[in-house]
Amino acid sequence: MEAARKTTPEPRDGGSGDNQMRYWRLDKRPRVEIEDDCLSLQTTPIPVLAEGEVLMRVIYLSLDATNRLWMEEIENMYMPAVPLNTPMQGFVLAEVAESRNPAFKPGQIAMGLGHWASHVVTDGAGWMALDRPEGVPLDLAFGVLAIAGPTAWFGMMEIGRPKPGDTVVVSAAAGAAGSCAAQIARLKGCRVIGIAGGADKCAWLKDEAKLDAVIDYKAENVAEALTRIAPDGIDILYENVGGDIMDASLANMKLGGTVVVCGLISTYNGAMGGDAGTGPKLFHNVILKRLRIQGFVVLDFMDRYGEAWAELIPWLRSGELKFRLDVADGLDKAVDALRSMYRSGNSGKLMVKIGEER
Repeated sequence: MEAARKTTPEPRDGGSGDNQMRYWRLDKRPRVEIEDDCLSLQTTPIPVLAEGEVLMRVIYLSLDATNRLWMEEIENMYMPAVPLNTPMQGFVLAEVAESRNPAFKPGQIAMGLGHWASHVVTDGAGWMALDRPEGVPLDLAFGVLAIAGPTAWFGMMEIGRPKPGDTVVVSAAAGAAGSCAAQIARLKGCRVIGIAGGADKCAWLKDEAKLDAVIDYKAENVAEALTRIAPDGIDILYENVGGDIMDASLANMKLGGTVVVCGLISTYNGAMGGDAGTGPKLFHNVILKRLRIQGFVVLDFMDRYGEAWAELIPWLRSGELKFRLDVADGLDKAVDALRSMYRSGNSGKLMVKIGEER
């Protein structure tokens, strides 16, 4: 998907700050964590638009767990690695600042795969207009409707297929997609157990998201807690973590249960390349429990986002769907903010505010 121009030929005349754009450039592939010399903040003139191109002024950048994977060359990845010495990629919400593309009008709000940047030049492929949902703040609309909400909705509804009365377990349940997935299951009449780390996250899941039970993996044995809380087993596991936490859930699945694999964040810092800890040790439970297990990538559903939005937007307006935003202020904070995700340092959807709303 050619979402944004990767080079900046033919700069605009002048040289004032208004004609400059800032962006994070990927200089080196991470070895394990994102080291200090992997990305650098660059400034370059904003290019003159070619026919069919659009200049987007970025307002919000979404930080997602898979951003770490995009930096690395991984065999059979669902999208190519970000090339070295080019802008780091990410999903953004932006205002059309200038357009030579009839599909986009100045002042329009759009979202798509762009760059960690103050501005993005794109041909519009992979971008969609976003009408501001009435009664929903713009930051909340982007936080839910761009990635987290559709990821949760399609993972739970398309793959999980919940039925009223099902017991559903969601790992990383205080995260963006996890909190949405858990509440979608609750709204569909399921009994929902969330797994999260820390008293604050667990209290929010219990008191605000109204989950039936919450397990603090930092304070208790997850396998023992699941046996106690779900003695009859788990119908649907919505997995975001992998490793030992996934093992604990696999051991407690019902016969014929469903495992929705949304993410494996415990393996993302280096382990995807084959290091220790890449997956569950008790994978034989897939056979013993006759499980249906399916992974997915939300990009596969982008042409069907409207189906998810049809339920998500009313839930947001009514307050039935609770959602927390964790917003870093300023493009220069992007790298440190992303690092915090892999240390469970964020509470809710992690974003960076880059430009002002108008």
